[in-house]
Amino acid sequence: MGIWQAARPPRPFPEVWCQELTSLAELAALRARLRRSTTGSRTVAEPERDHWSERLVLIADELTSNALRHGGAPVAAVLGRDGDRWLIAVRDAAVDVPPAPAEGRDPGLGGFGLYLVADLSAAHGWFTEPGAKTAWAVVDGGA
Repeated sequence: MGIWQAARPPRPFPEVWCQELTSLAELAALRARLRRSTTGSRTVAEPERDHWSERLVLIADELTSNALRHGGAPVAAVLGRDGDRWLIAVRDAAVDVPPAPAEGRDPGLGGFGLYLVADLSAAHGWFTEPGAKTAWAVVDGGA
């Protein structure tokens, strides 16, 4: 059994916003929007308090860059929130390309972001719907 299993998020997360992306150049704006949405600041204002938010930002960056590199357009990042728990879900059109962590590869060649997402999240997974694949992760904002 691998670390990236097909599964939907553990419970409903009301959507805060959805942002479509077309290129890797848009990732900086996505990171700033995530910080602003979770902490009220575009930058890391209080690292001791906001470490969980930076985990969410890093996870979103990894999932979104993977979707832009390996998925098909359109790509969209969705932020959801349920109390202190936050969901980042990234959708692309590559339904036949599941998230696949690198195995047997030189670490210098990259491909280890999905391991990072698994380590930094409280829960993670992926699922398909007609015409779309979604990779998601949950971060606990109270941790």
